[in-house]
This record gives sequence, structure tokens and C-alpha cells, in this order.
Amino acid sequence: MITWMQRHKKYLIITIWISTIAFVGAGFVGWGQYSYGDKAGAVAKVGNVEVTMGELQKTYSNLYAQYNKMFQGNFDEEKAKSFGLQSQALKQLTEQALIINLALSYDLEINDTELLNELKNQEYFFKDGVFNKEVYKQVLSRNNMSIKEYEDDVKKQLLIQKALKLLPVDVSKNELDIVNSILRIADRINYKILSDEKIKVDTSDAVLKPFWEARQQDFMHEVTYEVKYIKQERLSNKYEDSKINDHYTANKTHFKDVEGKLLPLEGARSSVIIELDEKATKDAALRAYIAYKKGKLASDVEVLSEVISTSKNPFGAEALDKISKLSLVSPYLKPIIVKDEYYTFELVKVNPSKAKSFEEAKQEILPMFVSEQKKMKLLELAKNSVSTFTGTTTDFVTNADAAKITDMNIEDANEFLIALFSSQDKRDFISLKNGNIVLYNILEQKLLDKTNIDIDNPIVRLKSAMFNEGLIKNLKNKYKTEIFIEGL
Repeated sequence: MITWMQRHKKYLIITIWISTIAFVGAGFVGWGQYSYGDKAGAVAKVGNVEVTMGELQKTYSNLYAQYNKMFQGNFDEEKAKSFGLQSQALKQLTEQALIINLALSYDLEINDTELLNELKNQEYFFKDGVFNKEVYKQVLSRNNMSIKEYEDDVKKQLLIQKALKLLPVDVSKNELDIVNSILRIADRINYKILSDEKIKVDTSDAVLKPFWEARQQDFMHEVTYEVKYIKQERLSNKYEDSKINDHYTANKTHFKDVEGKLLPLEGARSSVIIELDEKATKDAALRAYIAYKKGKLASDVEVLSEVISTSKNPFGAEALDKISKLSLVSPYLKPIIVKDEYYTFELVKVNPSKAKSFEEAKQEILPMFVSEQKKMKLLELAKNSVSTFTGTTTDFVTNADAAKITDMNIEDANEFLIALFSSQDKRDFISLKNGNIVLYNILEQKLLDKTNIDIDNPIVRLKSAMFNEGLIKNLKNKYKTEIFIEGL
């Protein structure tokens, strides 16, 4: 499943952002250093349209929830990183911004009636089968969204849809006939699955060491950093009413209710105190940083030590990245937030990377060597067996009949049938991504007496994806895209 989605994620993301108007209830999913970003700050600008940090966070969260649903709850941050979910979120938003620029150039807009009609069709705001305003407010409140913020998002997605409807993708009868003919082709086959489970591999040092010698530079010790550091915990102070009032007066726009209205002082009091505590904590961390640099730390401040690397890093990726840019000439790092506390680091020593010895690298080399040898031996077995094998014979199957190949899981069967119906050879073998090889022999072929009446025809989806890709490419040439956030 993961492999298939990684191969096809370009078209998957196009489908997601065109078909999804709004997704409420996903829950926020943060990503390390970006979780402290300014919610309203621009992370990108496309033509005349800005992309904010808040939009990026929401889009990431929505994508995460959608992938998690596809994976039936088995999606996590590691998979999110392997899919490049952060980059996908930003790419989705910049592509949306391109379409919005196009819509604005045609003076398109979404009126209140269109917005209301859309809201009334969103079932997560229903009570007793109809839209309910109180449920609407409650759902948005639970998701930390104001009504204005949510309705602006809905208008934006409706505007994108309206723009795309001006550019319809038509499918001719000939194209549909071709697809129908392809889907009607059925083969009766004989097949056999070869796996590497019974293949034996010599793993003695005599054969393993030459394999390592050719790849020594692939097996290196990590760069490690010896650091000292001090911590500043979050402060929780008491403030005079005058100080609370002054901070509230100077920063009223920070304190709003779920409908985007300014809160009065009493309603905002707890949030004002939190902001004052955050400022006091940061000020204390900066004072400690200056004292640390000057060698004048207070006697009760504990200086701790740690050796960190990519694999052993209790401080997070952002801290390691910043520490790696320090030097012994300028070894101090200004306070940064790690696990809700401020840390000030001093670089003491850098231990550079060096090649591992054979004994040190042996446990890493062994599975690679075994995998490569099994793959070679399995391929050799397939080549020697393909002309003479006998295996399981099927009834007539089409490329949509993966469920009928019962000795493979559905993903492998789909992969096999797609490759089979793309092959020009009557007898051959197909290598699957799981490492197995399937030998096949087409015994008989015929056209089934049925018509594909699926409205969501594959040719429509394919042409839509190709059209959208071309449209985005042209719009990128027309509207300048500026990215203001590093690492994406």
C-alpha cells in the first residue's frame, strides 16, 4: 500500500485537493520546529495570494488525517516523513494559490448563497439530518477555528472548483470504447509464485568481506557533537493588574473568541498572563545566555553535558541542525525551545565521521548481502524455470480481478495483473515489489461480453490529472512563487 501510494502520490494529491472542500475534526498534527510559528505569518506568496503558516498547519493536519484513514489508523509521523507530507502540504497550497490567481483574473467570486448552500451540505454540522447553527459553532470551536476563518477556507475551495469548471475535460466515445475494450480482455493463465524463503546464502567472512570492501564509504560512524547546555524552565509569575492591563491594551488583537471577535480584558485575562509568562521566560533565558557566555552564571544554574548525533539526539532535529552550524570559535547558541523549555548550548568538540571497520559494519552489511544474493539467485531460478514450470491455473481473469488470485494479498495481485495485462509476452515472469517473482503462461484469451459503465471512468481520471498538471505548469510560468520557509 505504501509503495503504491508513493509511486502515485502526484495524482493522489491532485485528487485530494480538488475533491476536498473542507475537512473538520482531523485534529492538529504538528511537526517540530514549525509548531511555534506565527499562525498568521506568510510562509509563501504566489502571485497576489499569500499562504499563511496557519493554512500550512491545517493542510498538513488534514493530509495526515486522510492518509491515516487510507491506512486504517496505521499512519504515523515516520510514514508522514517518508511521504514528504510537509512538502506535499505546501505544494498543495501553492497549487491552490495558482488556481485562485486564475480565478481572480476572471473576476470570479463566491457569494453568500453559494457559501450557505455548501455549508448546509456538510454532514458534520447536521443535527437530526439537517444543518444546525449551534452544532456548526461547537464543531468549529472544538477545532480551534473561528467562523470567519472556516468560511474563508470554504470560499477559497469553492472558488477553486468554480475556476476549474470553466476548463472541463471531455472524453470522446472512441476513448471510452478503447477503455471498455481493454477492461473486457480476460486471460486464463497458469502461474507460479517463486519466493526466496528457501534460498540458502553463504555468509562466511570470506564472501562477506569483499562485499564490504567495495562499499566501505557507505558504512561510516556518525558525526557526534559534545555539548554543554543550560535550561530555563517555563516561568509562572504573578502580575499586578496594571501590568496585565497594559499588555492587553498593547496586544488586543491577540485575544479573540471563536467567531474572531476581540475578547474583553476579563475574558482574555488568562491568555494575557500566559503571554506575559512566555515573555518573562524568554527574557530570563536570554539573560542566562549572556551570563553563560561571559562566564558569570549564577552558582545555582546547573551546566549539563551530552554527546549527540543523528541517532542519539534528545533535543530534536532543529537543535541538532543549529548545533551542527556552530564552531569552536563561536560555540554558543542562543536559547531555543526544546520540549517547552529554553535551552542554551555550547559546542565543546566535534568528532568527525570515519569509516567503520569490517567487524563494526558486519551487522549492517549482512542483511544487504543476503538480500542481494537471494535476489540474484531467485532471478536465475526464474529464468531457468519459466519455459518448463507448471503451477496454478485460473479461470478467465481481467486486470480488475485481483481478488480471484487467492494465494497473493490484494496489493500484490493487483500489481501482478497490471503488469500481466501490460506485457506482450505469452510466457514470462514478473518481479513484484515484495521480492517475489511470478512465472506465468497465458493459456487462453477472450473478450468478455460486458460494458464498463463506471461513471468515474479511468480515462476521465487520467485525462483530468494530465490536464491539471499541464494547467499548474502553465500557471507557474505566469505567477511568481516565493517560499519564505526553509527546509520545504
